[in-house]
Amino acid sequence: MPETSDTRALLVDFGGVLTTDIWSSFSEFCESRGLDPQAARQLFRDNPDALAELRALETGDAEPANFERRFGELLGTEPEGLIEGLFAGLGPSEPMLRAVRAAGEAGVPTGLVSNSWVMDHYTEEIRSLFDAIVISAEVGLHKPQPEIYELAAERVGVPPERCVFVDDLRENCEGAKAAGMIAVLHRDPAQTIERMEELLGVRLNAGLRG
Repeated sequence: MPETSDTRALLVDFGGVLTTDIWSSFSEFCESRGLDPQAARQLFRDNPDALAELRALETGDAEPANFERRFGELLGTEPEGLIEGLFAGLGPSEPMLRAVRAAGEAGVPTGLVSNSWVMDHYTEEIRSLFDAIVISAEVGLHKPQPEIYELAAERVGVPPERCVFVDDLRENCEGAKAAGMIAVLHRDPAQTIERMEELLGVRLNAGLRG
């Protein structure tokens, strides 16, 4: 059934939004390998080669084993278990998960937009929250390319200008804005949920209980 012209959709990132802080997980991994806790973050921020390797992984242009080998060289650590280790510290953000579920139950179309190379991260419980799922490696696009947001809007059946997008990375929010969306930079679940309520016009108090 087509959405009415005033319908707003909710599009969210996975890592760092529906999970705990991704940079903390990276720091824990680096410490476990005897590296500077900020080493991985600094590589992604300051080294174009490291970011290029990540983008190739996220769009399906590089095999995970090749990414681990190349990124391990840049980071100065063994490649074995690198991807698993980087993300091992992530846990679910229960308030955000409940808020997304509450939005869907209130009739808000929901979509997941994630830069990832596999579906393994997304349990059936996660997938059940969404009307549409856009994974970068499956579509050959990545955030912050505007096209991936446009595809997500198309899949939830709502124009980009009626979509609210939530991400923990500023550049990904900028990409959403370039596609015409309203972007919310996620830092704190309570603040993000309050802003989501304002923009979507629905109560999401369930996201803050428990």
